[in-house]
Amino acid sequence: MTGNAAKPARIVFLLSGAGRTLQNLVDLIGKNALPAEIALVLSSNPAAIGIARARQARLPVALVDRKLFADEQAFNSEITRQVEAVTPDLVCMGGFLHLWRFPKKYEGKVLNIHPALLPKFGGRRMYGIGVHTAVLAAKEKETGCTVHFCDLEYDHGPTILQRRIKVLSNDTPESLAERVFEEERIAYPEAIRMVIEGKVCYEGGKAV
Repeated sequence: MTGNAAKPARIVFLLSGAGRTLQNLVDLIGKNALPAEIALVLSSNPAAIGIARARQARLPVALVDRKLFADEQAFNSEITRQVEAVTPDLVCMGGFLHLWRFPKKYEGKVLNIHPALLPKFGGRRMYGIGVHTAVLAAKEKETGCTVHFCDLEYDHGPTILQRRIKVLSNDTPESLAERVFEEERIAYPEAIRMVIEGKVCYEGGKAV
C-alpha cells in the first residue's frame, strides 16, 4: 500500500468494548495527524461503549452480535459482508474479542494491537485486565504492546512493531494497563502509518 495525501486510507475498525483505541485514532485523524478515514465501526457487542464513541464522532456503525449467530461460520460471513460493503484499505482491530476468519484477499490488510509483548500472553482468553494480571503473576520485568498483521489464529501473525515498558515493583494490573495503553496510543497510529505509506507490508507470512 502506498500513501496518497489526496486520498486517505479507508479503515474499518472492529471492537467489542470501550473503544479507547478507536477514540485515539479518531482524535489523530481529526488533527490531520493520520492519513486515514474511518469508513465503518463494527462491534460484536451491542453494549460496547465504543458504539457511543463512534456515533459521537458521526461514524457509520454496524453491529454483528455473536450471540445472534448460530455458528462461527455465519458470524464470520456477516463480518466479511459488512467489511466488503465499504471497500476498505485496512481493517484495524482494537479490543475485538473474536477471531475473524477473513478471506485470503485481506491478508496483509488486517491489523491488531495486543497489550503484551507477543508471543507472550496472547491467545483466545488473553485480553483486557487479564493480560496484565498474568504479566504480574509471571513476575515479568518488562511488558508493552504489539501491533501485528492478523492471520487466522488469535493474537498471531507477523509483528509490525512493539513498544516496551518496565514493570514496576508497585504495579497493579490496573496501573500496568494504563501505562501500557499510553504506549498503545503511540504504537497503533505509527504502525498504521507505516502500512499506509508502504514502509512495511505482508509477504509470505512475514512483515517485510
